[in-house]
Amino acid sequence: MPRSKRVTIADIARLAGVSPGAVSFALNGRPGVSEETRQRILAIADQHEWRPSSTARALVGSRAGVVGFAVNRPARTLGTEAFFTDLIAGVQSSLAQHRIGLQLVVVPDIFEEVDTYRRWRRSNQVDGVLMLDPRVDDPRPTLLRSLALPGIVLGGSPSGPDDAATIWLDDAQAAHTVFDYLVGLGHRHVVYLSGPAEFEHVRLRAEVLAGLAERGVTGETIITDYSPTEVAATMRTLLSRQDRPTAIVFDNDVMAIAGLRVSQEMGVAVPAQLSLASFDDSVVTGLMHPSITCLTRDTFGFGEKAAEYLLDVIASEERLPDRTGPRPHLTVRESTAPPPA
Repeated sequence: MPRSKRVTIADIARLAGVSPGAVSFALNGRPGVSEETRQRILAIADQHEWRPSSTARALVGSRAGVVGFAVNRPARTLGTEAFFTDLIAGVQSSLAQHRIGLQLVVVPDIFEEVDTYRRWRRSNQVDGVLMLDPRVDDPRPTLLRSLALPGIVLGGSPSGPDDAATIWLDDAQAAHTVFDYLVGLGHRHVVYLSGPAEFEHVRLRAEVLAGLAERGVTGETIITDYSPTEVAATMRTLLSRQDRPTAIVFDNDVMAIAGLRVSQEMGVAVPAQLSLASFDDSVVTGLMHPSITCLTRDTFGFGEKAAEYLLDVIASEERLPDRTGPRPHLTVRESTAPPPA
């Protein structure tokens, strides 16, 4: 076939021996063709350097072949959290198998995030969106319904009947895994250093910690902005108390490392005088001295499953039931031990 001629879906259908509709299903990652046929069609499309016509796509209202992900985090700190790099890598890995692109933007607040969804919808830039960190009184599901923009939430609990479809990890159960372990070691004064209070996972974890009062546990939740600077300042205040806690749990691995450094700075021995744990794991937490006890998640696999779920939501005309992600487990390391006598 001459290279000067633009390859069309009809050309690919003729070369693959299938209908143009089958080619469209394969190129857009939709069900309707076998995996063997899909791979043959994709190979022919790659061989002849087929690219979708944006003009034609706009005229017929076809899909953009792109998924949107607006991440509400400070751009400067995003690369320091292993959770995000693993999650984005998992999403990208899954989308690439379907020849679907990922449009990733970093936004400073919820207002910019919802404006991004409106802009994407107006210009037909994305077929659907991934939403992270569900909030108390979250405005985003209502907005997506009004825009008729498919989307899923990556959350810590099942969705309500009027909420967006959710792929979730049980944050309440995860919180019990961490806090119950510390209580089992004998700790009765536990502090949770969290991120912003509006996040659903913060509320769920704080509720679990508060519920341990019936077991004689004094639980405190202290809100931070996730930054190592604020965590360090908070740790210095906590460790200067006469009644300082015997165990501290952090929302993520970077916070935990910052907390460990302050403990060493102030001469508070970990774990002999203070136990530390984190709700996120990373390679670095296992390399610290002492290594840090963490809730270990298959975040890459969670990203893969989320992307697959979103593509199914985009292709479906009905609301799909919620799905669950890979179950986390506790990785016990050197930073936790029974409290001092």
